[in-house]
Amino acid sequence: MTIDKERKDYVRFSLREEDVDPDPIRQFQRWFDEATQSEVHDPNAMTLATATADGRPSARVVLLRGVDERGFAFFTNYQSKKARELGANPRAALVFFWHDLERQVRIEGRVERATAPESDQYFQSRPVGAKIGAWASPQSEVIPSRDELEKRCREIENRFSDGPIPRPANWGGYRVVPEAIEFWQGRPNRLHDRLRYTRSAEDGWIIERLAP
Repeated sequence: MTIDKERKDYVRFSLREEDVDPDPIRQFQRWFDEATQSEVHDPNAMTLATATADGRPSARVVLLRGVDERGFAFFTNYQSKKARELGANPRAALVFFWHDLERQVRIEGRVERATAPESDQYFQSRPVGAKIGAWASPQSEVIPSRDELEKRCREIENRFSDGPIPRPANWGGYRVVPEAIEFWQGRPNRLHDRLRYTRSAEDGWIIERLAP
């Protein structure tokens, strides 16, 4: 398979300092709204990169479930590989790529757990099947077969057949608290626009243009 000649020129938009919000969270929300309105497929899908204590990286796609001035929230099993890595090394990076808009957002920062009430509230908003799955799946562990997983789901379904399904103690939220956020806009001839916001204790957010 030959891929070295694959090319796409980016021509739709530009990104100028005078056009962006001085607050990167508001700028992200602006871009996210535009991605949603443009019917980008899964606009809240983001690559989450973590690393072990000795620096071995891993990455996977998860779903953004909330964003505000505190940071970017997602939910998972607290015994999963990503959670174990975050326990040993509580820093992470996120990447959003909205292909149709020729845009990318990169976020780097420390990670903290969401509060129990926050996790409870989100868990109760999930469909019943997703709640059952959270109880049944020993995420990231080796299992003997698909049949075994489906058997566990049936057992959980029967267990909670007469009432609400509570949040498992080993499931909940994380928040990536951003220290740097970069907005990338594709431009012709690979001369892309890159604006990076860096958090400063003295000056708030500093905006700098990066070479492509």
